[in-house]
Amino acid sequence: MPYTKEIMNDFLTQLKKLKALADTGLLYTKNDYDRERYEEILHISLELLAQTSGNSTETLKAMFAPVTDYPTVKTDVRAFILSEDKKKVLLAQESADGKWSLPGGWADIGDSPKETAEKEAWEETGLRVKATNLLAVFDKKCHPHPPQPFYVYKLVFLCEVVSGELNKGFDVLDVQYFDINNLPELSEDRILESQIALVHKKAASGDLSAYFD
Repeated sequence: MPYTKEIMNDFLTQLKKLKALADTGLLYTKNDYDRERYEEILHISLELLAQTSGNSTETLKAMFAPVTDYPTVKTDVRAFILSEDKKKVLLAQESADGKWSLPGGWADIGDSPKETAEKEAWEETGLRVKATNLLAVFDKKCHPHPPQPFYVYKLVFLCEVVSGELNKGFDVLDVQYFDINNLPELSEDRILESQIALVHKKAASGDLSAYFD
């Protein structure tokens, strides 16, 4: 029986858990016998992650910094900015793949999630914005994103434009408003059309309670 995308995503999630368990064991074990086993589990998890995610084992080793504390989830923060008529959404064209996403990126240490959304919007679009509401907290495993070695939560903030003019940042190819019903090709590792539709419906209807998985 061929493996479905859902089965493969579940398998990838289990591999991420396995790697986290190996990292935790290596962090806390005082026993050389256990350490050897945890190192073997880590090696196996990286080999399987490489096969499942499409990355080489060496690439994955370079991606993951040495674990010095309990492994935790990575956090991606996105700014949801609408046109005045609320029919268009502001997107940034990613340098990495040439596709489009909500402005945003990894949360930075020292910045609150709100500050991260505002800073990323400024850096990528040239607009000063104010994050007014948290619209959604997505667990990427619950949505059909392409396989990725990291375990990720995605926070989407509704943002209001305060000042500035639309001007692409140095790390994106372009920024434009797009009709919510006619979106360009999206960078699906970063955002999905279904997620944009969900947060747009909430913002347009005035439902500002946060969705969460």
